Formats: sequence, C-alpha cells, structure tokens
Amino acid sequence: MRYFIKFAYNGTLYHGWQSQPNALTVQETLQKALSLLFKKHIELVGAGRTDTGVHAKEMYAHFDFNEQLETNFWIPKLNSYLPKDIVIYEIIPVTAEAHARFDATSRTYEYYIHSFKDAFLTDLSWYHYYPLDLERMNEAASTLLEYTDFECFSKTNTDVFTYNCKITEAFWQKKGNQLIFTITADRFLRNMVRAIVGTLINIGQGKIEVAQLQKIIESKNRSEAGFSAPAHGLYLTQIKYPYLSK
Repeated sequence: MRYFIKFAYNGTLYHGWQSQPNALTVQETLQKALSLLFKKHIELVGAGRTDTGVHAKEMYAHFDFNEQLETNFWIPKLNSYLPKDIVIYEIIPVTAEAHARFDATSRTYEYYIHSFKDAFLTDLSWYHYYPLDLERMNEAASTLLEYTDFECFSKTNTDVFTYNCKITEAFWQKKGNQLIFTITADRFLRNMVRAIVGTLINIGQGKIEVAQLQKIIESKNRSEAGFSAPAHGLYLTQIKYPYLSK
C-alpha cells in the first residue's frame, strides 16, 4: 500500500529536504523515524526540494508499506519520536499510482520580512529595516504572471529540462510589522523564489525600475536578476493534489 504523509518542519538546523552525505536533512530524519517504528526500511519520495534553512508549513511525501496502517495510532508515536522541529499531521492511504512529486498541481511559498528588530523572529523572518515601496513591488510582481520562462531566477548548473513555470499569483501584503510575499505556481526552479524576492526588494528600494523586470526575465541570465534573499524567511505553505481535499 502507498501512503502520503502531511508534515511540517522548521528548517533552521537542516541542510534542506533531500538526503545527502555528511549532512542533517529532513528526509533522512523522517526516514529513520519511520524505519525504526515500522521495523522496516522506509524510503520517502518528497513533493519537492527545499534548500538549507528553508521551512515548510505544509509538505508531503509518499512511502510504500505492505500492511494497512492505523494512522491514529501511529501519528502520535511518530511525533513523540521525531525532534521538536518536525511534526507529522496526517498519514493518508492513496492509490499505488499516486506520486507526491509528480501529481502536485500547485505549490505556494511565502516569504517573511520584518522591518523592526524582533528577538523572536531571528530564524523565522528576514530583518530588513530599509524602507520598501510596496506599491512598486506589487506592480513588478504582477509582471511575473505574464511570463513562463524563468531561467533568470534559476540557480545555475541545475539539472532541469525546462525553465518554464506557470505562476498563478504573486503579491506582497503588510501585516503589522511584517511584509509577506506569496507566490503560487505549478512548479519552481531551484532558488527561484529567493531570487525573485531579492529582485523585488531591489525594486522596492528604487535600485531597479519596475519596467526593467521585463528585460531581466527576457535576458534569461541569472546575473541580471537581483540577489537571493536569505533562506530563513522562506516557507513552503501549500501543495495541492487533485485527489486530496483541503
């Protein structure tokens, strides 16, 4: 049987989602917990990658197991064994063909910035005290919906067959002391959201004109875009599947 797990994590201490040699990752930590408690090696397939220091409020992965699981029994057991910065919300039985990565129809990220020093947000939001023009940033963000090729925001030397992504929403909003950028697309390139945020920050500070964003995107050149915003302000917040109700 195949199961999805819905979970969340604070990525501060982890070198991203994907297992790698000599580094602590979310995938490795979850696989060890599942394998130990189920007394069988469990291999997880995640909905995607997150980079070092990036957080997830909602993430999915799938695994195969040859028995029917009593989910209400296993969820608290797994959570008691996992470290405090990872939590499992659901274990969901799905069809054998269901795939956590390939079946996802959209993914949403949020980026958090706080403009006044906050001792409790140090690892969870980027402290940026320079004034930002939210109207200009939102005008520029709307331009993203007009394009599909985002090579200019992709990490170089990455193993992808296409740089095309369909962005369906991209906007900034102010909530108290924080600015939150929300972006949804069918897929994202490596480092894409952080590069977009860095570019929009440059526009908000007046370093780049709004109209220049079109030229940046059409250049397909990473060096033309802005800096990558720090990882600790970025959150994966929602993944949608056609067969899972929210």
